Amino acid sequence: MEQFFATCPRGLEALLAEDLAAAGAVSARAVPGGVAFAGAWEVCYRANLESRIATRVLWRVAHGAYASEDDVYRLAFGADWPKLFDVASTLRVYVTAQRSPLKSLEFVTLRVKDAVCDRFRDAAGRRPSVDTRSPDVRVHLFLTDREATIYLDTSGEPLYLRGHKIAKVEAPLKENLAAGILRLAGWKPGVPLLDPMCGSGTFLIEAAQMSLADAPGLGRDPGEFGFERLANFDAALWRRLRAEAAQRRLEAKQLPLWGSDSAADAVARARQNLAYAGLDGLVTVERADLLEREPPAPEGILVANPPYGERLGSSEALAAFYPKLGDALKKRFPGWRCYFLSADAQLPKLIGLKPSKKTPLFNGPLECRLYEFVVVVGSHRRPR
Repeated sequence: MEQFFATCPRGLEALLAEDLAAAGAVSARAVPGGVAFAGAWEVCYRANLESRIATRVLWRVAHGAYASEDDVYRLAFGADWPKLFDVASTLRVYVTAQRSPLKSLEFVTLRVKDAVCDRFRDAAGRRPSVDTRSPDVRVHLFLTDREATIYLDTSGEPLYLRGHKIAKVEAPLKENLAAGILRLAGWKPGVPLLDPMCGSGTFLIEAAQMSLADAPGLGRDPGEFGFERLANFDAALWRRLRAEAAQRRLEAKQLPLWGSDSAADAVARARQNLAYAGLDGLVTVERADLLEREPPAPEGILVANPPYGERLGSSEALAAFYPKLGDALKKRFPGWRCYFLSADAQLPKLIGLKPSKKTPLFNGPLECRLYEFVVVVGSHRRPR
């Protein structure tokens, strides 16, 4: 039984724990930003292949108390690195700290790198090369005020890079955050879904893949996962898990998913990304202004990442836009549940609708709320 830690966008830890339980994890414990768990290597492979919420899955290789950089060096040197990966692999060390007394994270990063390389040199007379851009092996050090934990990254590139998008737009939403928002909204395959500010199509692609039971890790090429470069990689097990996931994929058909955007280039990019993901013709994407478009079904779920202060320069523009958005929802979308991710705390007041839920989420470092508005016929306000 190995010890792992899976990271995710803050606010989605409970959903990540569900994914890990489905993969067979035990002793799962959620903390801000991720979930610690135990399991066999099959659990790790499944989590990388099938979790839509995880950002990375890290394998714990060393843990102990520390008070200085030398303590961290000794902890790192104590791990038997030559048994974990080949000396020909390139290497990079990442450090994350919370309340650490160490003065320089750059220096402790160097000390961990030295410890790994020194252990290889003692054992094999050679040391791995450092590659800061695209390393074969990623070593992660996490420091609290008293304890140090060292992990090997089993994911490689972040898991939200599904390998499906080639055309991007400004202020993109990461795929695992989009998948989490869909689940927080209670969306299920078969329920009508509209993203009226679809940008590059992230919500639509995630929903389409969920509808087809398409495991997110299947879009990666062979050798792209970090665990494939470790000495204990079980190629036969990995082939079996990939084959089983591929067999679960449902037959492609037209889906009750709609996207639109007021910008023609965003519509073109969303269509390009859907086609590249093998979803061409399954999702309806058109150019339309949210303030004017009609709902594609009598009821359903509307989800959007609207412009807010970080993306739309002027507060005056926002103050003018949001009341019109509220009017459009009340006029055209009764019967729909509408979800907006925003860092703007004024959004509910300006829209003129009372949110039934406000879920804290982080879009990268930006603290946001996922606002739920249940639109009913007529006004929410009681007569005086």
